[in-house]
Amino acid sequence: MSDRQSIDQAVARFVSHKRALGRKYRTQETALRLLVRFTGQHGVCWLDELTPALLEDFLASRPRSRPRSFNELLGVVRCWLDWAVGQQLLEASPLRARRRRATADRIPYIFDIDQARRLLDAAAALPDNSRAPERGATYRALFALCYGLGLRAGEACGLRAGDVDSQRSLLVVRGGKFGKSRLVPHGPRIDAVIAGQLERRARCGPLDENAPLFTFDGSGSVHPCTASQTFHRLVSELGIQAPDGVSPPTLHSLRHSFAVGCLLRFYRQGSTPPPGFIGSRRSWVTSTRPRLRCI
Repeated sequence: MSDRQSIDQAVARFVSHKRALGRKYRTQETALRLLVRFTGQHGVCWLDELTPALLEDFLASRPRSRPRSFNELLGVVRCWLDWAVGQQLLEASPLRARRRRATADRIPYIFDIDQARRLLDAAAALPDNSRAPERGATYRALFALCYGLGLRAGEACGLRAGDVDSQRSLLVVRGGKFGKSRLVPHGPRIDAVIAGQLERRARCGPLDENAPLFTFDGSGSVHPCTASQTFHRLVSELGIQAPDGVSPPTLHSLRHSFAVGCLLRFYRQGSTPPPGFIGSRRSWVTSTRPRLRCI
């Protein structure tokens, strides 16, 4: 075995290892930092002092009502301990907890075209305030990119002016899931949405390639949590509710709706979906088709 290491040091090395592989690992690092604090409160500072009982107590101290949420936390801890064994920092993993069985997973909410239009219209009608000029038009454009291009909330909010390639009708989405970047082509309707946002953005302040595309003060991007709160308020005001067995609509539901809409168009046209669409998204189509109109 290698030299004895503290839990804090082992976590820091593990997170650095993951980020060297191109992972963001922010949420996972937060979970492991909670473990460091928990073990410190119990007088355990060294990695080889971890016991199955202490790890069970830590997992129990983090209230996770859904099996998926608990399994994600468990997976982060297990991955870290397995890495420590591989690095010869531990002889064996002390983790004995098992995954919880998910027996009643609900399918994602899918917006049909009418609901999406109502949402975008409601967003456009949002009033301005002293800290958010042109608030309605900005949120309408933000939600339109999530629905029309399948962008994640963080990806849309993080767009910069230099990520817009108007000549080729492309968006450069940087630092997506697992730190990957990609090119996203779009059509004339989205092109008009982006052009309008660029015009509004130019009125907020200097517009260089690093300037945020979605901003109210000209310097800081709209935060994904703020966009999510606005989304939930609009959905509530519109009276949009999920049927039984379906998850309540979230901002990420717009991405789900994009994926399902693309698949349905492929199937209706008799085309073969690209490899990136094959997988779990097929089950979304199967389970949600009765509630979908033509998208």
